[in-house]
Amino acid sequence: MRRRHMSVANRTLAALGIILSLVGVARHPVRAEEQAPVASTPASASPPASVAQPPQSSCDRSAFRVVLDVGHTLDVPGAMSARGIPEYAFNFQLAQDADQALRDAGFGKTVLLITDKPPPYGLFERAARANQMHADLFLAIHHDSVPDKLIQTWQFEGQQNFYNDDYPGYALFVSYDNANRAGSLQFANLLGKALQARGLTYTAHYTQPLMGHYRRALVDPEAGVYRFDELVVLRHTQMPAVLLEAGSIVNRQEELELDSNDRRAVTSAAIVAAVDAFCATRHQPATVPQQGTHAKRASGAGRSQQ
Repeated sequence: MRRRHMSVANRTLAALGIILSLVGVARHPVRAEEQAPVASTPASASPPASVAQPPQSSCDRSAFRVVLDVGHTLDVPGAMSARGIPEYAFNFQLAQDADQALRDAGFGKTVLLITDKPPPYGLFERAARANQMHADLFLAIHHDSVPDKLIQTWQFEGQQNFYNDDYPGYALFVSYDNANRAGSLQFANLLGKALQARGLTYTAHYTQPLMGHYRRALVDPEAGVYRFDELVVLRHTQMPAVLLEAGSIVNRQEELELDSNDRRAVTSAAIVAAVDAFCATRHQPATVPQQGTHAKRASGAGRSQQ
């Protein structure tokens, strides 16, 4: 999510240790074929307790290609967290962990999609590359903020930073203009349920009038799925596509959780479970969540992508 409170971006990008590990990767887009093979786990080794292994299913994981899109870029890093960390760092770490979890589960064609072009051209490039790869599923990884009018200030380590502690939780977005609307809704539903099964909840504040032109129609109240037709990476991809806001980095407590290995492991495990279930049922008709006939379609160019 992009907000104007990014005046500390240069300071935090220089200070944040993880950015140093991103520089060598972020400027060189990675395709599945270019990634080094993942070393197999020794038979005697047990998987980490926090990463549940998905049950066997009819999914042909070795043939199913997931594109994990790392939201934003190193130079246009998105929102700033309550402690002055750029969203891009959170996006990259979670996408990297999810990529590894999918590969460990047998989804060897997973692609960690990284671009260095700013919007709007970079957004169209992301969709175009996923289309060229003939991906089966597109998942954009982001972390949330709030509109500027809801932001408060506080001092952290001698610097003024920005926060809002009111709206923790994940959110999922789909575009009804996507080429496979039903598939997008189906995967979003599966992912929302998988996140909830692991103790996470979605934020409902996007339905509130205070969100202004960021207000969205909640099309799947069971799983926390919102409609946002204008998002470029969802609208122009030819496969089912979903954008995940993994949580609010301007919420001071949730920011700490999102920066932890445990939270990333929980989210990654949910992604693996949802991808596996979607892969196993992708030839079956998807159930489209019901919504009111006159559900409001909010206008305005947006949030984390725009």
